[in-house]
Parts: sequence; structure tokens; C-alpha cells
Amino acid sequence: MIDPHGSTAARAAAASVADRLGVTSPVCAIVLGSGLAALADRLEGATRANYNAIPGFHAPHVEGHRGELIRGFLGGREVLALSGRFHMYEGHDARVAAFPVRVVHALGAKVLFTSNAAGGVNRAFKPGDLMVIEDHLNLMFRNPLMGAVEPGDTRFPDMSAPYSPRLIALLEESARAAGVPVQKGVYAGLLGPSYETPAEVRMLERLGADATGMSTVPETIVAAAMGMEVAAVSLITNPAAGISMTPLDHAEVVAVGAQAAGRFADLVTAFVQRL
Repeated sequence: MIDPHGSTAARAAAASVADRLGVTSPVCAIVLGSGLAALADRLEGATRANYNAIPGFHAPHVEGHRGELIRGFLGGREVLALSGRFHMYEGHDARVAAFPVRVVHALGAKVLFTSNAAGGVNRAFKPGDLMVIEDHLNLMFRNPLMGAVEPGDTRFPDMSAPYSPRLIALLEESARAAGVPVQKGVYAGLLGPSYETPAEVRMLERLGADATGMSTVPETIVAAAMGMEVAAVSLITNPAAGISMTPLDHAEVVAVGAQAAGRFADLVTAFVQRL
């Protein structure tokens, strides 16, 4: 029986949209996190497929996630953009959450640029900061590679550098060229949907986390298994619980995303031009 969210299903899903979107040779695929979908509006010559029309995809139910796979040009380079993702807190397992990465890989992308909205654990961070992810903590305690090994996957992928040092250096170079300040740090992935408690944030500090969110980790693991290079950026939307006593809500995430949209788009454009 074919896994509906495995590599064979991903190739079938890619084949179902490749001609319709006009995909030829994308230099990378970009995952747009909460509040960061405005980058899609910068794509030139854009063609779109609604998630509902792609086998194995699901409509996202979180504000700030449009639910489209887009092919277009950014800085003259062909890219794919996933505007919206599936979160495990919506009831999906890790394989489902990572399935779009399998599809963009099947469409020819060898580089994955993923983004997210995150709470700042590092007390030096402030809302609106962009953090280049150097490493992650998988505190979701789920792995999208569980089960039978998929054709083309590495059974035991090396995770000593899940975020490519080459791409991290390229992001820093791109940030300088675009005049966009960036931080660097470790991202802690938790299941959600509840935000962390102050005690959990103190634990994350002790574990070495600089930011925390509810995505990205499954995508990165699957990308590593398929041999993709990964770069990732977190938008710090708020100080995590206990660092600030202001109650947290998703509307704040979307609002900060809108404010940072221009800087984020400038950074990604400069990055894509250097690939």
C-alpha cells in the first residue's frame, strides 16, 4: 500500500501540478510562515495551485496561511513558494506536516528556505527581529521518518548540520547587502497549540534555545533525509511567556509579520539572487 504522504505520493502530486504551474528549474522552495505570506506578492509571473487541488495537501486553518503553492520569479530566479503549512496541532501527524517539502523536492527544488513566527526566548531579542536558525531542538517528540523508509531517503540522516553552514553564511551576506539586521540562534520546536508556560520558557533557556515555535522541525528532518540543503529564518513576534507579562495571542503574530514583511522579503530576495 502506498503511503499517501510518502515519496511516491509526492511524485504523483508534483506531476499533477508541474505543467499547470509551468515549473522548469526552481533554485529553491520557500515556506512562508505565519504573517509572512506577503512575500508571495513579490513573485513575478506567478502561477498558483490551491492546496485543495493538490493530492495529499490540506487547507490550512490558521490566520496568515493562504494555502497556495506558487511558482514565480524572485530577483529573476525561478522559485516555488508554499504559502501556508500544516501544523501538527491541527491534528496532522509529522509525515503530513512535512509532505509539502517532499512535493517541492519532487518538483526539482534542492534548496529549502523555511520561515516561521516564533517567540523570543533570548532576552536580547525584540519583536520584529529576524533570527537565522543555526540549529534546532525537537521538543515535539515526533519524527516524520518513523515507519518504512521512503525510496530516496536516508534511513538515518546525519543531523550534525541540519541548517547548511553554506546557506547560513549566504544569508548573513544577503542580510548585509540588503541592509537587514539579523540575529542567529537555536529554534525549539514544540507541538502547541498552547503557548509555553513561564516554567517551560525557563527550561528552554537552560536547554540553549533562543526562540520557540510550532513548526519547521518536521520539514527540516525530511529535507535532510532527501539530501536537500536547508536555510531557515524565524520572525520574533513576541517575548516568550515570563519574559514579558503581556498575554500572548495569534493576532499579535500576524500584526508583527505584517510590519516585518518588507524586511523579510528584501532578505529572501537577496538570498535567492545569490544561490
